[in-house]
This record gives sequence, structure tokens and C-alpha cells, in this order.
Amino acid sequence: MRKYCEECGREVDAKIISRKEIYEVCGEPIEAEAQVMVCAECGEDFFCEELDSATLLSAYNEYRRKHKLLFPDEIKKIREQYGFSQRSFARFLNWGDKTIHRYENGAIQDKAHNSLLLFLREPGNMRTYLAENEVMLDDKQRAKLLETVWELEQDSGYHAGKRIASLFFGERPSIENGFKPFDYEKFCAMVLFFARKSAGLPKVKLLKLLNYSDMIFYQENGTSMSGTRYVHLPYGPVPKNYDILFGMMTADGIAHIEVEFDNGYEKHQVIPDCETPEGVLLESELAVLERIYEKFADFGSAEISAYSHKEKGYMLTKQGEIISYSYAKDIQLDKKGI
Repeated sequence: MRKYCEECGREVDAKIISRKEIYEVCGEPIEAEAQVMVCAECGEDFFCEELDSATLLSAYNEYRRKHKLLFPDEIKKIREQYGFSQRSFARFLNWGDKTIHRYENGAIQDKAHNSLLLFLREPGNMRTYLAENEVMLDDKQRAKLLETVWELEQDSGYHAGKRIASLFFGERPSIENGFKPFDYEKFCAMVLFFARKSAGLPKVKLLKLLNYSDMIFYQENGTSMSGTRYVHLPYGPVPKNYDILFGMMTADGIAHIEVEFDNGYEKHQVIPDCETPEGVLLESELAVLERIYEKFADFGSAEISAYSHKEKGYMLTKQGEIISYSYAKDIQLDKKGI
């Protein structure tokens, strides 16, 4: 790309560089990784609205991670699971009419609002909120909402698994899980996405696809997709205690591992037992999963394992060690492939 450089006084080649910049978010200085367009000859900055907007979003997301605030897509998911419009949800919560609209479009929510939204994420808590607060709903609306809450509580081949998952995987948000508590529903939906896209999907390949999906999502959004911790094993990065997770999914009728024998060799394939649930994966998450699938569509188990062995996070850890999401920044997949 060529741009006119005021410093050089002529049209020059432009390039994009990365550097740390400080942005003020809610009165607090936040350091963010910025992509900046500069003159290839003298280094003078060029204005680029698209890059500036992306850096500001990165700073906002860093602030959210630091203060453990919900991301806009997470707020939208909470609202939509109960069937509210943005305006009706704001009124239900006795907030300003445009409050939810602003939050879902990137404005930083205050901590009191964030705490209430976190509370209402669980259907059982919505039932409690309805019982203990005056809300702007007539009897018909209240009945419909309670029916939705009941359906959410019942609709879960995942509920039993979630309770068990909380015992084995209930770590606090940290760099080891991508600053997100483990989400069993999300993990299962990711497994089903790949298993339904690829018939006879080898288990070894699936484990790498999950790792790349979580890492790339963290690289772009500052939080992992499923909250899974990944460990260094001989065949590459794998979810910690993945054998327990597959046992839970088999018991819940979500997916199972089928073993076939081919010329004396065992082939472990992931077989889906239900449809991918709607509403569990956000559009931004589905987009990353699709890109990862396309990138590795033609890779076999051995190929994707060898590919993963070249990642910095794998090379700098020992067998059994957690591969921190801090290494996500070092993953350099071909942009055309993702």
C-alpha cells in the first residue's frame, strides 16, 4: 500500500507494525497491543481508522479481563436466552432504555450491572430475581418468562455434566484457562461442531482442533472460548483430563469414542450422538471454529500433531505442563487459511 507521507514529502510504501500503546479506559491507563500503519522509510504514523478502532477494542477487552467484566457477546447471550429485546431487558432490570444496547455495542458496563447480569446468567437465579423484585411485567409476560426459565432448566443433557465439570475443572479465571472458567456446554458444542463437520474425525486431530480454536479466539478476543486448560503430551497439546471429559460426554449422550481396527492398528474416532445445540456458540466463536476447520481440513492426525509441535507454547513446556494462553500470541497460522 502506498500513502502520501508529510514528513518525506512524497508518496511512499506503508507498512503495519505492532507496538504497545496506553489508552485511558474509564479513567484508568490500559496497555494494549496496537497495529499501526507507518511510513516504510521514515517511520511516521499514518491515520487508519480501522486499525485505531481495533486497538481501542483491544484496550476495552483488556480492561474487561482485568476487572472480570462480561464481554458484549456474553451480555447479548444472557438477554437472548430469556427472549428479551434490548429495550425490554433494560426496562425489566429498571435500567435506562438504551443501557443494554450500549453494553452490547461495546460500552463498558459498571460493576453493579455486571454483577447482576452474571447472577441472571443462571436460569435458577432468574427465578429468584422474579420472586424477590418488582419487575415491569404483566401476569402473561411473567408466566411466559417462568416457562422459559423452566425450559432452560430442563433443556440440558449438559446439566449433570456441568455439575461434575465444576468439581474437576472449576478453576478461577487465569492465564492458564484464558481468563474464563471452564464452560462444559461450550466445550461440548465445540466437539460437536468438529465431529459433525468431519465424519470419522480422529480423536487426536479433534484435540488439536480444540486447542487451536481456543488459542486463536484468545489471541483475537483476550479470552478463551471454552475455558479449557491444555497440557503438553507426546502427541501435542490436549485438554487437561480430556479422558474424564469424554467419559462425561458419553454418559450425557453427547458424543462418544468409537474404536476401529485397521491392519492391527486402533483408530479412535469421535462420533456425535446429538445435534450441535443452538445458542451455545456465539457467531464470533463459530467463525473461528469454521476457520480452524478449513485450515486443517486436509490434515491427518500425524500431520496436525507435527504442526502443533512447532508452536512456541509446546516447545517451551515439558510433558504434563500446562501450556499458558500467553503463548497464543506466538501462533502464526497462515492468515489465508484462517
